[in-house]
Amino acid sequence: MKRQKTLNVQRPTSIIQWDRTNRISEQPAYYGSSDKTDSTPNAQLRKLSRAGCSTPNDQGKTNARFDLEDRLLEFSARIIRLVDALPNTRAANHLAGQLLRSGASPYGNHGEVEAAESRKDFIHKLKICLKELKETRRWLRLADRAAILAAPKMMSILSETEELIRIFFASIRTAENNSQ
Repeated sequence: MKRQKTLNVQRPTSIIQWDRTNRISEQPAYYGSSDKTDSTPNAQLRKLSRAGCSTPNDQGKTNARFDLEDRLLEFSARIIRLVDALPNTRAANHLAGQLLRSGASPYGNHGEVEAAESRKDFIHKLKICLKELKETRRWLRLADRAAILAAPKMMSILSETEELIRIFFASIRTAENNSQ
């Protein structure tokens, strides 16, 4: 199998930077110029990756790239599948509505985090994501205690919720420390 030659291009560690007025500015150079010869849109790379095919960027790597947006998307999809699996009872319908709202919210709010207008706004929007994840954890714990679904299904989603809460908590702490 012939290995593709890739260019070593220096890229900034973050595409988002804060300017003097505490506003976020993205670096368009990070996304690459139109004269690159082997550029592949991210959507195509994700499809290749999901299909088990290697892409130029992942050859020789052992660790999968951590993408919080993809993780939140999958979390929201799992919440939707869980809600659809709930029985059609009065209590389950109430839990379903609450879980659907709070469980899908972090994914949408994460988009707001990426578009924050200042450091203070960035931290505030991270806290909204954290608040929604904590609410989701409470509703999941209630569903687990009420034994509405089988315990193995609940444990998996509860553990993912806990991990996401820790990620957002650490992100908030880091952002607050960096803003001082």
